[in-house]
Amino acid sequence: MRALLLGSTLLALLQSLSAAGATAGEVVKVSIGDLTFAPAELTVHVGDTVEWDNADFVDHTATAKDGDWDVAIAAGKTGRVELNRTGTIAYYCRFHPNMTGTIKVLTTEQPQ
Repeated sequence: MRALLLGSTLLALLQSLSAAGATAGEVVKVSIGDLTFAPAELTVHVGDTVEWDNADFVDHTATAKDGDWDVAIAAGKTGRVELNRTGTIAYYCRFHPNMTGTIKVLTTEQPQ
């Protein structure tokens, strides 16, 4: 009886961990180099994280034009933000306003 209870508890734990892994977001990478975001346009899903990798020798930001987030990205470092709402987000670098990008955030049910 005790072994059956232990087995049931273990099964429930594994199922909950599996379900959590299935809904965890992906990390989508954007490179920064020569004062540009690459790719400049991307499509992600709710719960995904966008990570900017700054290969430039100067600092940058990834700043949502709607003011929702502002990520500082030092030269040679990375910065990230998790996106939790659907919609299209325009962003730019506060230090270099000509650096722009767009992120389209979809629900997990929509195709890319």
